[in-house]
Amino acid sequence: MASISPRRLVVLISGSGTNLQALISALNTPALPQTTISLVLSNRKSAYGLTRAQNATPAIPTAYLALQPYLKKNPGKTRDDYDKEVAAIVVKENPDLVVLAGWMHVLGESFLDEMYHPSEAGGEESERKPIPVINLHPALPGTFDGTHAIERAYAAWQNGEITKTGVMVHRVIREVDRGEPVLVSELDFRDGDSLEVFEERLHGVEWKVIVEATKKVLDEVKPVEVSITRIAVVVQ
Repeated sequence: MASISPRRLVVLISGSGTNLQALISALNTPALPQTTISLVLSNRKSAYGLTRAQNATPAIPTAYLALQPYLKKNPGKTRDDYDKEVAAIVVKENPDLVVLAGWMHVLGESFLDEMYHPSEAGGEESERKPIPVINLHPALPGTFDGTHAIERAYAAWQNGEITKTGVMVHRVIREVDRGEPVLVSELDFRDGDSLEVFEERLHGVEWKVIVEATKKVLDEVKPVEVSITRIAVVVQ
């Protein structure tokens, strides 16, 4: 039987990790075949997503690196240096794809250059292939960029400005939430929706979309390998 190498993900989180859990639950199912998460990185020490990773079967390695503690520990370093350090942690895992699943830190050019233009970034990894990076954002393309997108969309609906919002996974570029959409799913508001009820319904869409988008990009960069088993036929 031919050896099959798994498709490797690195997932960046900041919070409870429900979108991470959706990815974990889909690993090595038809939703995400031949896929493993090699590292979950958080910029918040208390992020419950780290516990989700550690409780997975098998356990998923985790790492923690926050901006302010990094700057305090390294006088003279900058936000760009922090982004480079995040990139170094990611690159070490040799992933096929990086998924930002509730990562609450805007990654700058120093990170993106390491992912998308390794030959220009230089260093020992200059010969490696670019690594795609995707991000989950709870809004439709071109609307409610940045933080608190759900709350802002809900307020706009209450004011009669919109009737629907949605979820997208997009490719990460320098402009926040402006990268090319990989997958978009619309969600209508319903009469009587409270923010809490609507948010719960939207999260259900997020869990589906993040898995489907991850599979779509993985299938582009590293299609599923077919295992070939040789069967000996004995003729009597």
